[in-house]
Amino acid sequence: METKRASGILLHPTSLPGPGGIGSLGEEAYRFVDFLADAGQSIWQILPLGPTGYGDSPYSAYSAFAGNPLLVSLAGLVADGDLDAEDIVSAGPDDPTRADYGHATQLKDNLLRKAAQNFQARGRQERRAAFHEFCRHQGFWLDDYALFRALRAHFGHTPWSEWPDAIRRREDEALSHWRDELAESIFHHRYAQFAFFHQWFELKRYANEKGIRVFGDLPIFIAYDSVDVWANRRLFFLDEQDLPTVVAGVPPDYFSATGQRWGNPLYRWDRMAAQGYSWWIARFRWNLTQTDLVRIDHFRGFEAYWEIPADEETAVNGHWVDGPRDEIFQALHDALGQIPIIAEDLGLITQEVEALRDRFGFPGMKVLQFAFGEEPENPYLPHNISRNSVMYTGTHDNDTTLGWWNTQTKKDKEAVRQYLGHSARDIPWDLIRLAEASVADLCIIPMQDVLGLGNEARMNLPGQGKGNWDWRMAPGAATKELAERLGHITYIYGRRT
Repeated sequence: METKRASGILLHPTSLPGPGGIGSLGEEAYRFVDFLADAGQSIWQILPLGPTGYGDSPYSAYSAFAGNPLLVSLAGLVADGDLDAEDIVSAGPDDPTRADYGHATQLKDNLLRKAAQNFQARGRQERRAAFHEFCRHQGFWLDDYALFRALRAHFGHTPWSEWPDAIRRREDEALSHWRDELAESIFHHRYAQFAFFHQWFELKRYANEKGIRVFGDLPIFIAYDSVDVWANRRLFFLDEQDLPTVVAGVPPDYFSATGQRWGNPLYRWDRMAAQGYSWWIARFRWNLTQTDLVRIDHFRGFEAYWEIPADEETAVNGHWVDGPRDEIFQALHDALGQIPIIAEDLGLITQEVEALRDRFGFPGMKVLQFAFGEEPENPYLPHNISRNSVMYTGTHDNDTTLGWWNTQTKKDKEAVRQYLGHSARDIPWDLIRLAEASVADLCIIPMQDVLGLGNEARMNLPGQGKGNWDWRMAPGAATKELAERLGHITYIYGRRT
């Protein structure tokens, strides 16, 4: 992927300040875009936008196509005439530094239902026409998604594998019955998606007009309890009761003696190939409508993936299985042309994975926190990386840079100082400067590092089921002075827009 030198910030919309218990696509998102522009940034990297399920993880969504209704701006619904101003008085204040998913879910689900009813009763004609057009164009995923969410709520929020057999197996008569029975709830979920994507595309248009490209994230695997698996059961390794026979993960390594058992169902790549990878083409096409660039999480799984028997409690007894390799990317290229993909190639990466990445020209990821404490040949050190890569101080799965620094040994800290050529005076900004100075075409800095925050602001600790994804930026933290400081460094190293 060819691109000019550029710089950006990693901040998921849930981490924005504002009312409602969680960040949204409202006023604060627009002000963050303004901050990016003022700081000379041209990239806004986000995490997956899907409706979060277990553990509030954006990497475990109910749909690979739908948006997260928790991100809908309630003030935006008032502006559109679907809510009254007094409806959202209780939306705040709340803890400005933590996302409260439980509070946000209850608040926004109730208000989105009310907004859907108001829209149905009094929606302006042009918006009603836009709604019907949205439902028509996105019906290929929206119809099943809305029914899935309505059914899941009706059956006590249980996984689809626990539903009555007829609807679990998607028998025609059962589908017809429940579409009629749950028509009101189905409309609510269609409306919520309409509201989300209306607000998202307005925000993206504003960002693009400011010279900001949106950098999205596409997980390779999807959640078992999702509409994608329920609606496409034959494309996954499932038994006669529609339970997974094998699941995804990664093998034991230096960090974990038992590996990581993620539990995602694994694809029947043979059947996907027989369909011309149509599900993947549709997924990429829709994701690349929402964003300008997209990162593939766990890219190495397309070359080979770790298959674990579903009855195993750990990842120890798994084995490597060949992925679709070139075939899927050739199919995507044939259907969609040149795709602006960034490969998440961190972790246990083989020469075969690197060769697959390079054959299609996908940039890889380089993380400064992985660079020090070894020999000068470390591939993450700035003098060893290639232009066709994305340089990070850290990612959402790492400590913040300050938190990382505070856990380093004296020996490791000295290695950093030796590389910098001076004492570490302000380590987050020392590494920001080093990342910006690298030859990598793209440089992305987590907002926590720009703010100089410690591990209290860490976004995710892999393997920990609770307490993740809830960091929020404090109101007023993205100051003019901060934009000027970042913008100056960005200018010095030829990345400023």
